[in-house]
Amino acid sequence: MAQSNGPRIPANPDPGRGDYRVGTGIAPWLSWGIWMLSLGLTAGSLVLLVLIYSRPNVHIFDSWVENTTIAVSCSTVGVVIASRRPENLIGWIFCTIGFAAAVRHFGAQYAIYALLAAPSSLPGGEVLAWITSWIWVPYVGLFVLLGLLFPDGELPTNRWRWVAWLNLTVVVAGTVWIALVPGRIDFLGRIRNPLGVASLRFLSVNSVVSLVEVLLFTLGFMASVSLFLRLRRARGVERQQLKWFAYATGVLASGTILTFTIAETVSVSWVWWVGFILIMVGIAALPFAVAIAILKHRLYDIDILINRTLVYGLLTAMLLTLYFGGIVLLQRIFVLLTGEKSTLAVVASTLLIAALFTPLRSRIQSFIDRRFYRSKYDAAKTLEAFSTKLRNDTDLDALSEDLVGVVRETMQPAHVSLWLHSDPALKHKKEKAAILESGRDEE
Repeated sequence: MAQSNGPRIPANPDPGRGDYRVGTGIAPWLSWGIWMLSLGLTAGSLVLLVLIYSRPNVHIFDSWVENTTIAVSCSTVGVVIASRRPENLIGWIFCTIGFAAAVRHFGAQYAIYALLAAPSSLPGGEVLAWITSWIWVPYVGLFVLLGLLFPDGELPTNRWRWVAWLNLTVVVAGTVWIALVPGRIDFLGRIRNPLGVASLRFLSVNSVVSLVEVLLFTLGFMASVSLFLRLRRARGVERQQLKWFAYATGVLASGTILTFTIAETVSVSWVWWVGFILIMVGIAALPFAVAIAILKHRLYDIDILINRTLVYGLLTAMLLTLYFGGIVLLQRIFVLLTGEKSTLAVVASTLLIAALFTPLRSRIQSFIDRRFYRSKYDAAKTLEAFSTKLRNDTDLDALSEDLVGVVRETMQPAHVSLWLHSDPALKHKKEKAAILESGRDEE
């Protein structure tokens, strides 16, 4: 049989529709194996956590929520990406991050149960405590590497190679230091490092951990700079991919600032909770945003998402400020006038917020469109002006020129042409109407 020499159809002709093909070979099996192992360890960790909670006065692993979120979300996204795009390192990085988080979570719960909650009930508690003490360093380093390699799994340029090597050096050196420094293990209560070297006693565990955290934070900032430089020169699909990553990172950064900076400054509990929820949302959203970016599913929805977040984020902040500020101000006025507080202040503030919601949202939307979406704002204004002119103008040639100009200005295509043709059905209807009209005239 003769083979067809027709054109090859691309695997993903529409970059906005996504690629759902599962790869072949060992990659899918390996990624799914890592995923099942990560989720199994996480499930075992939660079972041990329930058993630990049932024992009074036993230390609780403080980071169990974060590690559960990272293990589940990163492992799930990692298997989706790695099984479909095995050549892209991003999927394997997420698989490794999720597995490391699951190991840390399981190791911490196992060590606490075996050494504190029910001593000598399970073997190997000290070994898992030792693994828990240092395994967080590699997966934080992998997050830094993720920022350097996103979205195509390669460095932006060869000039960033030294940052990748420095990150590897910090990860290896930090892991060895923390694994060998004697003293209590972070987040594990009274449990001490079973393999701590006595000759390193002059080193404080807290000082070593703080130094490694500062170095990794600095490298993470440099990775963020590389992403910003990529975004500045990116166009088309790559720009949309970077927007997804930047959006999720922005949510995570906002939560971190609220929790560790603003909440500690103002000492308001609900601010801390809002920041913590944003951190959890950011941790869960980051891998899924990366999956959307790499698999290119609904890639261009990010512009709508950013727009709505900016509008409703600013609106919420302004309404909350007006609400609580109004309550405080009106309460002081009532105290000065009547000598006591009144619930009318809450009612008046609520009515004020209800009255200001719609006009304030419209003004914020207009400001966001003008400031961040200028082309969209100009296009809307152009179309609005053209609609007004269309109702008043009957010159077909002038309208044709105006229509071509509006399309060129708003959509900015490479080429614009207008083709007008007569509709036979419409022409037949006009002729029939003319005959009927002439018949009426003769009568």
